Amino acid sequence: MGHLILLLRPGLLGFKNRLSRTHGAGLKKPVFMGGLGLVFGLILFVLSSRVLVYFQSVEMIGDLLAKELLSMVFLTFFSLLIFSNIITSLSTLYLSKDLEFCHSAPVPVETLFAARAFSSFLNSSWMALIFAIPILGAYGYVYAPGVGFYISLIHLIIAMGLIASGLGVLLTMTLVHVFPAQRTRDIILLLSLLMVVGLYLLFRFLRPERLVDPEMALSVMQYVSALKAPDSPYLPTHWITEILWTHLIMGSETGSEGFYLLLTWSTALTLVFVNIWTASFIYLDGFSKAQEAKKRLMGGKRILDLMIRLVTKPFKPDLAVVMAKDIRVFFRDNTQWSQLLLLFALVVVYVYNFKVLPLEKSPLPLDFLQNGLAFLNMGLAVFVLAAVGVRFVFTAVSAEGTAFWILRSSPMQLGRYLWGKYFFFLVPMLFLGMILIVVTNNFLQVSRFMMALSSATMFFMVFGIVSLGIGFGAMYPRFDHENIGQVATGFGGLLYMMVSALFIGAVVVLEAGPVYLLFMSQMKGRVISAMEQVYMVVSFAGVLALTAAAIWKPMGMGLKALAGSGTRK
Repeated sequence: MGHLILLLRPGLLGFKNRLSRTHGAGLKKPVFMGGLGLVFGLILFVLSSRVLVYFQSVEMIGDLLAKELLSMVFLTFFSLLIFSNIITSLSTLYLSKDLEFCHSAPVPVETLFAARAFSSFLNSSWMALIFAIPILGAYGYVYAPGVGFYISLIHLIIAMGLIASGLGVLLTMTLVHVFPAQRTRDIILLLSLLMVVGLYLLFRFLRPERLVDPEMALSVMQYVSALKAPDSPYLPTHWITEILWTHLIMGSETGSEGFYLLLTWSTALTLVFVNIWTASFIYLDGFSKAQEAKKRLMGGKRILDLMIRLVTKPFKPDLAVVMAKDIRVFFRDNTQWSQLLLLFALVVVYVYNFKVLPLEKSPLPLDFLQNGLAFLNMGLAVFVLAAVGVRFVFTAVSAEGTAFWILRSSPMQLGRYLWGKYFFFLVPMLFLGMILIVVTNNFLQVSRFMMALSSATMFFMVFGIVSLGIGFGAMYPRFDHENIGQVATGFGGLLYMMVSALFIGAVVVLEAGPVYLLFMSQMKGRVISAMEQVYMVVSFAGVLALTAAAIWKPMGMGLKALAGSGTRK
């Protein structure tokens, strides 16, 4: 036990030091982010409360709706926790830089594994569990249960986190033990594929299209049958839902709550001991394999060289060298290229949402609904693109790492460097953006006018989104990162997403009026007046001016920030 506390002590002291040193100007960021988190939590709480109040107003099936929603919430968070623990434990248990020092310490392997697994549990679970608080708190507010609900909620959430962490760590250990070390990339690929498949299955299990299908409400029994969640008595989420529901609805006791409680905690503790026991046999072997050099595939090298020559051909030699380095590092770092699979899953699910919308069953006019959704989809698609940009574009400058001093001492000007990064990411982002907007509009079967308008708007807004990513990445670089994925979750990444959302919202607001006038003129055959034409010209000119500002201003601010650190312009 003493060794376990000793291994956990550096992390606890580091957290304590960060809190004690946060004062003055350094206090602004945590206060701002904490306030933003509270606002988001409050909004989520209010929305969840309103949904539950509405469910209560539905006769006969209102409580069933609320219970099924609770089951879906737990299933969603449980799945996300498993996937998060798989990825986090791979780094914490096998790839972290301090592991060589830890393994050289005179402590049992079981103790070292327990300490690292506990760190993985905390790092991968705290955010998901915190985001669950507003939703679960809404149940307490609407149903007004006793104090037993909150006590059960606290320890059951911890138990669910332990079960998810145990499953994720056990799967990671097994995969690392089975696969040879030189195929670590294949391990990441398999994990990512499992995540993609899991997300897809989860999406299909929830079947959200049922909620907008009027035919599902032909009778109460059909509706109740359609709302059955992907529940199973073998899932921990089922046990937790049943326990909490007895606290929320008086008189719903079935006598099995004690059994479910014992089953939940016995599963959590059993997984803890099974993982420690398994680690005593295979953890050191897996860690040893992870330290071996990876086998180079000459065929893959030739393909990579060909791709680099094609991509860097438009650039001059100095920028071409930097771009070639970025491409090689990207494909050598498994934690980076494997996220392309997650990006692919995001695009597939996003496009699939529009494919299953039953537009023909809506009481609204089909043309109006199709083009209205297409206009809203334009803003949503750009926001999805911004979410992709925060991981790949925003981190472009920080990806140089501690070797950024080489660029600072080189003859290449910073402005040329930043604009080179800009154009390097512009083409793939344009390609992704146009795929999103064109494919979804085809599913919606929009008019030619809306297709042209949304495509043109997407085209110009991508220029601004990429500039915001490069600019904010230069203003808030983190060259001392251990994992490039950490850069996107910092204060700068949050600001980038907020400014991107404001930029997208402003463009949508500016275009809403002209689009409505043009659409109604086509629908009703009315002539647009001279004043309305002036209004439309001013609105579209405002969009162009705003886009130009989004391109030039962030790049200038990013260049100034880097130059202020002692670099040449």
